Amino acid sequence: MKCETLEVWKLACVLSSKVYIGMKECRDYGFKDQITRSSLSIASNIAEGVERESDKESRRFLDIAQASSAELKTQIYIGMKIGYVAQETGLKWIKECDRIHMMIRSLKRSFRA
Repeated sequence: MKCETLEVWKLACVLSSKVYIGMKECRDYGFKDQITRSSLSIASNIAEGVERESDKESRRFLDIAQASSAELKTQIYIGMKIGYVAQETGLKWIKECDRIHMMIRSLKRSFRA
């Protein structure tokens, strides 16, 4: 299975791009680094997971991708609270995180436990 064929990977790449673009003017470099890294981690770990040889390793990387989506969601909420992320934008990103999270859960089922 190639990551490029997966809708969840494509969506995660798009979300990461949106986060990078949305945060480009943020002058709090610590926050900017953290939120962009967690967004990048989702797609990266999906890719790494589906390219692994064993189902156990695949599931482990997909678990990390799911955790990164929860991390990103947390950072978006905080970003909205402190005024770094516009409310409307943040709510859209959170909805995308939730969709990606559920799709990763479904993808994990395709790998044996």
